[in-house]
This record gives sequence, C-alpha cells and structure tokens, in this order.
Amino acid sequence: MTCTVEVNDLRVRARHGVLPEERVLGNDFSLTIKLDYPFQEAFIDDSVASTLNYAEVVEIALGIMSTPSSLLEHVVGRLHRSLLDRWPLISGGYIRLAKLTPPIDACLGDVAVAIRW
Repeated sequence: MTCTVEVNDLRVRARHGVLPEERVLGNDFSLTIKLDYPFQEAFIDDSVASTLNYAEVVEIALGIMSTPSSLLEHVVGRLHRSLLDRWPLISGGYIRLAKLTPPIDACLGDVAVAIRW
C-alpha cells in the first residue's frame, strides 16, 4: 500500500529568475509537493519515524528555495534530488513551482514548472 503526503501552496519569497532584478528584488512563489510513500508501519505503530514527515518536507523545500537559480526547472530538480536522498522509498510524486508575479506584461495567474514521476 502507498499513500501520498501533500504539501499544498507553500508560499515563499525567493530570488529565482533569469533577469537581474529578479535576483535582487525576489518574487513570490507557490510550491506544491505530493510524495508517494509506503506507510504500512505508520498505520500500525503511530510513529512519525515510520513515515514521511511533512514538516521535514517543508524544511527541505525552504532550504532549496533559499538558494537562487536562474530557472524554475533547476529549483525543482534540486528539490526532487534532495527529497529522494532523504527518503529513498519515495515511489513517485509531483512537484509544482509557480512564480506568482512573473515579469511579463500580460494578465495571467502565474507561471509554473511541474514534474511527475
């Protein structure tokens, strides 16, 4: 059996972007993370040690977001690697990183990069 831990709409101010002003001023981002993980032990022993701790997922995500990258793809790739390094039993997942106010002269909600595996 596999369950999914979800961190939805984590709001972060960070300095990712290609333009120099994005690295100086920063931007607001939204991060959604869904991780498939075997939870059989946690169903029985009621211990956070037997599961994937979502508070630790947030801590890892905030650490990754604090290091600037030019591309959202690079940020998502670093986060993906970090999560799999921490929990090798992750069997699949989804990460979506959205820039909420991109420097584009258009009326739009956000721009985002998402991966599924």
